[in-house]
Amino acid sequence: MAIVPVNSFDNYPLTWRPTLHSSETPLYIALANQLEQDIAAGTLHPGLKLPPQRELADFLDINVSTVSRAFKICANKGLLSGITGSGTYIAYDVDTHISAKPKHAPNIIDLGTMTPETIAQDDLVALLQQMIAAPHFGSLFQYANSEDRWHKDAAVKLIAKAGYQTDPSHILLSSGGQNALAAIFSGLLKPGDRLGTTALVYPGLKSAAKLFGIQLVALPEENGELSETGIRQAVKNDNMKAIYVMPDAHNPTTHTMSIAARQMIASLAQELNVIIIEDGINSLLAKKPLAAIAQSAPAQTIYIASLSKTLVPALRLAYVVAPSQYYGTLDNVLYNINLSQSAILLELASRLIVSGRLDSLLAKRNQGIVARNRLANRVFKDYDLIGNNDSLNRWLPLPKGVSGKQFEQLALVKGVSVYGSQRFAVGKDAPIGAIRIAICTPDSIAKLERGLNIIHEILIKL
Repeated sequence: MAIVPVNSFDNYPLTWRPTLHSSETPLYIALANQLEQDIAAGTLHPGLKLPPQRELADFLDINVSTVSRAFKICANKGLLSGITGSGTYIAYDVDTHISAKPKHAPNIIDLGTMTPETIAQDDLVALLQQMIAAPHFGSLFQYANSEDRWHKDAAVKLIAKAGYQTDPSHILLSSGGQNALAAIFSGLLKPGDRLGTTALVYPGLKSAAKLFGIQLVALPEENGELSETGIRQAVKNDNMKAIYVMPDAHNPTTHTMSIAARQMIASLAQELNVIIIEDGINSLLAKKPLAAIAQSAPAQTIYIASLSKTLVPALRLAYVVAPSQYYGTLDNVLYNINLSQSAILLELASRLIVSGRLDSLLAKRNQGIVARNRLANRVFKDYDLIGNNDSLNRWLPLPKGVSGKQFEQLALVKGVSVYGSQRFAVGKDAPIGAIRIAICTPDSIAKLERGLNIIHEILIKL
């Protein structure tokens, strides 16, 4: 039997009029389930503002606390975006499966998923052969000793190339950047905590946030940089606990943060006691990397340097630089998530760094990236293709009225997979119409050229 509201709202403009049915399920759970079902069915669309909690409670003749608990459940699942003083909205990306690859035929040209260019790994093969010939190679089939000083010394040397001078005593090991994020969310934040980000952000962060019930807050920007006022307001009004930043070659927009913006974020984090999560995944590829935010706020910043996207996909490793106040917690969480690193991969990564072959590998990587970017520049010479010759991807704004999701579908029909801006969106607002083009993913530059030309042909006809 349906629970019929006592109050009359026949002429009242409610954007959502749920119907609750009598059951043994607690009312707040039943209401949360109804909200989730209506979102999934498309009855409630992304960006829709929900009724104020008190009005919805009056409509259903239930306590406001019941509505609040239901909204909190859905917010922790990433379904809602609540803004203090503005209301509660259906999150824009709620219907976007950000971690799922599009299902398509093998002959589709993949410019959506981000993978490094396939290059010859002669230096790495030579190092591996040296390892095999070493007298104690058999010991590398055991668990790795993550406390081995020389591995941490190697990590410090690598991170210095990315613009951050640190100390081995702050180094932790993780099986990739995504594992590092999981450890940070699990150990230092709790469900319902708010994490500030840019309005468009790396999809893996969104996946991890949803998994751990972390609510993402889209921080305002001014002149393409995060706003100091916006950060202050998010801390004051939304109780924001941490900020996630990718300062170099931001994924997806390719933006590199200015020195002034880095220093502003570092200063605010110290003043407001906010955790900075700095993702340095692309910093190694910069010809002259700017100083990391962590350099100015080491006690507030957790820095992540991962290897698979920029060096070698098989090196599924990340180095985490943790301040003393967070080190013990993250060490414990990372151990329980990863249990142990692969001794062989850790040894190979360390040898690559200290042998001097790292520079050779980076040079090859950069050479291929530059060639692919120059090709993209030629194909889209008449369009505002954002990014430079060091970028792993490019960001292409679309003609007015065309959404990223629409262009994804048009491209897939023509044999190309790209990712639209909706996959990266945070918060209640629709993102600009744009696509991310992963220029390094195709296994040949000829295939990349075919894919770029197809995209260009679609743009001409729009």
